[in-house]
Amino acid sequence: MQILLWFGVVLFTVDSCMSHRLFTCEPVHVQWCHGMPYNSTFFPNMLEHYDQDIAAVKMKHFMPLASLRCSPDVHLFLCQAFVPECRKHTHVLRPCRELCERVLSDCSRDMLTFGISWPSELQCDRLESCHSSPDGSAVSAVEVTTSRSSLSSSRDLGFWCPLQLKTRPGQGGSFLGAQDCAPPCDNMYLKPHEVQFAKTFIGVCSIVCLCATLFTFLTFLIDVKRFRYPERPIIFYSVCYSFVSLVYFVGFLLGNAAACTEPSLPGRASTAVLGAQSRVCSLLFMLLYFFSTAGMVWWVILTITWFLAAGPKWSCEAIEKKAVWFHTISWGLPGSLTVVLLALNKVEGDGISGVCFVGLYDLTALRWFVVAPLAIAVLVGLSLLLAGIMSLNRVRQVIQHDERNQEKLKKFMIRIGVFSGLYLLPLLVLLGCYLYEQAHRSSWENGWISQHCQEYSIPCSHHSIDVERPELSLFLIKYLMTLVVGISAVFWVSSKKTCSEWASFFKRTRKKDPISESRRVLQESCEFFLKHNSRVQHKSKHYKSSSHKLKVVSKSMGTSTGMHTPVTSNHDNTPVSTAVRNHYIPSQSMSDPHRSSETSVQEQAERIGSTAPAERCSKADSSSRISSHAESSHRLTPKDDLLDADQSSAHCTRTQ
Repeated sequence: MQILLWFGVVLFTVDSCMSHRLFTCEPVHVQWCHGMPYNSTFFPNMLEHYDQDIAAVKMKHFMPLASLRCSPDVHLFLCQAFVPECRKHTHVLRPCRELCERVLSDCSRDMLTFGISWPSELQCDRLESCHSSPDGSAVSAVEVTTSRSSLSSSRDLGFWCPLQLKTRPGQGGSFLGAQDCAPPCDNMYLKPHEVQFAKTFIGVCSIVCLCATLFTFLTFLIDVKRFRYPERPIIFYSVCYSFVSLVYFVGFLLGNAAACTEPSLPGRASTAVLGAQSRVCSLLFMLLYFFSTAGMVWWVILTITWFLAAGPKWSCEAIEKKAVWFHTISWGLPGSLTVVLLALNKVEGDGISGVCFVGLYDLTALRWFVVAPLAIAVLVGLSLLLAGIMSLNRVRQVIQHDERNQEKLKKFMIRIGVFSGLYLLPLLVLLGCYLYEQAHRSSWENGWISQHCQEYSIPCSHHSIDVERPELSLFLIKYLMTLVVGISAVFWVSSKKTCSEWASFFKRTRKKDPISESRRVLQESCEFFLKHNSRVQHKSKHYKSSSHKLKVVSKSMGTSTGMHTPVTSNHDNTPVSTAVRNHYIPSQSMSDPHRSSETSVQEQAERIGSTAPAERCSKADSSSRISSHAESSHRLTPKDDLLDADQSSAHCTRTQ
């Protein structure tokens, strides 16, 4: 078992060695060695330091010896040991044995004073002997060839973070697998003028999308009752994409202030933000990722509500009862994913748009937190949408004989299809861009390393690599499809009714509330009957009639008020008094005066046929008055009607 384990370790070591090659020469950045007669160094050094920063930290403990000048060669020896001279990319000059022994002898007393221990890697017996120059003088360095064998000549240590892109330790950022490293703020693949054009393009698109989504939301605020379930989720996803466009617009205004960090040390370059280094970047990331994910979830909820209305034939009220669950899923799921990404420190600054997102440099985060939710939303939403359209089509076939409703249903299906196409097409294109980026990101990064390895003094590739870089159009399409999704909501609210509502809003004319209107009519009716009751009581002193008690029913309010008592007088048997009494019976409504007048006329005609011939003259006169009253009842108010009835009754009394 142990033999197999050791064999596996050896194979892994050989494979890692065969897949790498040696570093190349790089400029000297350690400040204590800037005065040396060479300016190019090689790593790893003889102390197995693979980076100048690490070498500078280790070398700092020996710098008191150089400051005391305990030996004339101590400074040269330290620089040759920690930052060796590099020649021709494969030859390194290291200190020789005699130089090491001389420096150790001269500085041993000072080393005891300062408590400095000589490192085991610098033991003098491990170094090669010095050789003499042609003029007979001793040479302090020994030239060593780095390619000692065929195995070491093909050894490659992979990507090592350049000194210009180093970040402070402990921040948790990594770039291309190198810890404490960050990508450059300037885009790795685009040229400066292309980046500037992309920034302007994103700014314009964000403004257009923001205006479109705000128009949809404000249209909803003007008439809230107009947008009910199942179409209410359109408003919520419009709100989500209004925040998305707002974040991109803020990024356009800020430039790279939020997405990039300024160099902390001289000689460093501006790098993109990785992790929770910037509060502004973290805030932009939370808003952008939360609302973009919530917008996709609301799209799925919209397809669910459409399916419930078309398939199981749920009513608007039944769907609206599930609104709490819809909101819980639509806001809770994106919030949970956002918290997870913040905990994993996956925030990344975008040097093109000026915002912060996830998956810009980490393919794993892009695959699981961006591509996977997008693909699930597209598949689920498309499946439910097709199922709902098929259900509507079956309903349309059932009502073939009802041409009017069939035409309305056909228009509704076309409207749903166009709206869904306007939403799904950008999502599908965006998903294709992400998948294409997943497939080619590695080759783009290797091409970038091959182009900038000499500039950053990092290892170049051992094999010849065809430099590949993405086109500008790929980035433009990706940002455009991210923002244009929210514009599709404008299609749903665009109608003549929307134009009339906005026109009424700007003219400051509001439609009357039916409940408030019913209350106003009820109040005026009560005031009228109270006044009329007082007049009847005043007339009863002369005609000995009883008081009138009336009743009013408001169907819109669902309540009743008033009093009811049969109307009596000295002439109860006259047609006029009968008409008045029948006009205010409780079974008749104030909103149907024409019908009550016609009924009273019919009853009067029956009573006239059964009376004595001596009374026909006076009753005919009363009947003619009632007929004229019935013809004009649709344009008389209740007050005028009562006055006319009282005058007719008085006239009949005087005639008799």
